Amino acid sequence: MPEEKLNIPKDSNDKDIFDASCLIVEDNIINQKIMGKFLTKLGIDPDIANDGLEAVEAVKNKIYDIIFMDIQMPRMDGIDATKCILNDCNLENNPVIIAVTANSSELNKKKCFSCGMKDFITKPISMKIMKKTLNQWLNK
Repeated sequence: MPEEKLNIPKDSNDKDIFDASCLIVEDNIINQKIMGKFLTKLGIDPDIANDGLEAVEAVKNKIYDIIFMDIQMPRMDGIDATKCILNDCNLENNPVIIAVTANSSELNKKKCFSCGMKDFITKPISMKIMKKTLNQWLNK
């Protein structure tokens, strides 16, 4: 089956290149591809975890600067995964964890920030929001 083409805006340039390790935690393959394409255009080769359990395992094996964490996933959701990563993995330096969700309610935002997430972005993700978020949290 041929890989479908994604229409990603060609609005990045050399000043928008980042040097960072990144993990996308997302159970939807289309969202994985879109975020992955955006990050690749911005100079980042992201790793993918399909749920929170895979994310916890990933951070035990590699140091990440930033994690884009979906909230609603099977097996382990983004809230519980964030708590495990920040409290139980004994990392030398915790990654910046960004909530990525379609549910932008104030209650959902509060849950995300109270478990240690640093930012909150809503789906659908745009290249503009991705660049802004990376600029803010990677101190570019």
